[in-house]
Amino acid sequence: MDFLQLQTFKAIVDEGSVLGAAEALHCVQSNVTARIRALEHTVGVKLFHRQGRRLQLTPSGRTLLGYADRILALAREAGAALNPENEPSGDFSLGAIESSATSRLPAVLARFHAAYPKVRLNLVTDTSLNLLDEIQHGRVDAALIAGTACLEAQAQTSVVADEIYREPIVLVAPARAGRVHDASDLSGATLLMWPPGCPYRATMEQWLAANAVTPGRILSYGSYATIVACVGAGVGYSLVPRGIYLRYRQEANIVGHAMEDLAAVPNFFVRHRAVDVHPAREAFLRVMHEYVAEAQPT
Repeated sequence: MDFLQLQTFKAIVDEGSVLGAAEALHCVQSNVTARIRALEHTVGVKLFHRQGRRLQLTPSGRTLLGYADRILALAREAGAALNPENEPSGDFSLGAIESSATSRLPAVLARFHAAYPKVRLNLVTDTSLNLLDEIQHGRVDAALIAGTACLEAQAQTSVVADEIYREPIVLVAPARAGRVHDASDLSGATLLMWPPGCPYRATMEQWLAANAVTPGRILSYGSYATIVACVGAGVGYSLVPRGIYLRYRQEANIVGHAMEDLAAVPNFFVRHRAVDVHPAREAFLRVMHEYVAEAQPT
């Protein structure tokens, strides 16, 4: 069965006759008859029986009507969601690295849901590289990722990356530890970071190498909550996005130190190059830009 057959089927139900359906669909009666015969041939059952001058649904026709109503309604919803002139609606799948999802996104999502209640947003958290792959295969509509790896991917793949903000890095230490003045204070110390591949870990490794500092060991944990909690317990030190430090500083027994020679890490909003129009995605990006413009360091 095809979409036009279902439209014709629904028109006969609504109008009660082939003539009425033909007038509603602006076509000749023979087209209506041919479409219904083709539909009945496809499903293998009769959908109407004649009662006087009107066509009445058979039991099989009543069953199909429920599905036809849902399919046609979903098609109308899809058309409305894709129309840039309409209020954004429908499904929007957003990916984000954990640092963004934990620190910046909650406030942005609150604004977005309040402004666009018809959008059903699904949030997926993963690494930057995995999210790039998700976008290329159409499994997410957009993502917030970090690091210059996405710029390299931009030239080689179907992904477009636009820098949206730069995330400062904060060195976090146990509250009872002495002040960390520069990278040399971490010589021989235990560091806690995300596993290799994390752009913030790469920034840390480059910073230590530039200062000829060798840490005692680097422990790899895939959770900022765990990393910060371990720092507070005295296990070691870490370098985390400033948003993560601000998120956990009230509840963890930590202090933060800004290092002047630690470069901020660029964060990017990425999408598939071939998807030019996506009203919900563009609405989210507007809200994100507004939030970033208004956010002030605290």
